[in-house]
Amino acid sequence: MANGDFLSSIQASYGHFTKAEKKVADYILKNPKQVIFMSISDLAEACNVGDTSVFRFCRTMKLQGYQEFKMQLSLSINTSDEDIELKTGMTPISLDDSFGVLSQKVLQNNLNAINETFSLLKPEEIARAMYYFEKAEHVYFFGVGTSMVTALAATNKFLRITPKVHCVIDAHMQAMLASMLTENDLAVVISYSGATKDTIHVAKLAKNVGAKVVSITRHEKSPLAAHSNVTILCGSNEGPLDGGSTSGQISQLYLIDLLYMEYYKKRYEVSNINNQKTSSAVLDKIY
Repeated sequence: MANGDFLSSIQASYGHFTKAEKKVADYILKNPKQVIFMSISDLAEACNVGDTSVFRFCRTMKLQGYQEFKMQLSLSINTSDEDIELKTGMTPISLDDSFGVLSQKVLQNNLNAINETFSLLKPEEIARAMYYFEKAEHVYFFGVGTSMVTALAATNKFLRITPKVHCVIDAHMQAMLASMLTENDLAVVISYSGATKDTIHVAKLAKNVGAKVVSITRHEKSPLAAHSNVTILCGSNEGPLDGGSTSGQISQLYLIDLLYMEYYKKRYEVSNINNQKTSSAVLDKIY
């Protein structure tokens, strides 16, 4: 199947769909550019069907799952556009853009990501996350891919003021670690899509053994959120061809910075002393 023919293939297969699958197909054909930024639960809700109906639609289209569906849809939209554009979150970047225009668009995308993340903030959820963070004996940051980079950045930041933060890179080690957490531990699981198998597995393992789970994700109705005690939403639209976009990561880092400052404020005396200790520890290494 040629990439540009995917929407046509949906139309051609329409007669083979069930009643629920036809609802999914109708919505996709009317709103293809919106669908590529939706989670499977978002699309199911928009179509007034269950998540399983969306998954069955994907299988009827001979696709492995929802992520492959979004990939094919994104490729179809890109190849069918009259103007060639690079889809980078919110503001499309044209191949004809000058450097001045390009720099403004990239700046605007990143600013939009932070502004949207700010607008999605729920003070009560931040307060609950902070309560779990303060009470936890150990805090573990989890993620894969670009979200692992964010997890490492979070660990590096919090390590300046508290020794109870940890992060491991290997996905198998993450799973083993999550299975041995206790009710006194906190798992902070980072995943833009909220549908990454490894991070969902970690969150499920952590919650099953009684640990608290705080997730940072784009989609409130995602598999990751279903296994979380607290879900904090990040802004920035990221299509399947934009995985690991800077604007998406910036929105996550904004939330990490916010949590860091809130924790610092709540435990100021101890945090300030630890910050001085860790700064002094690396002072001789900086020239």
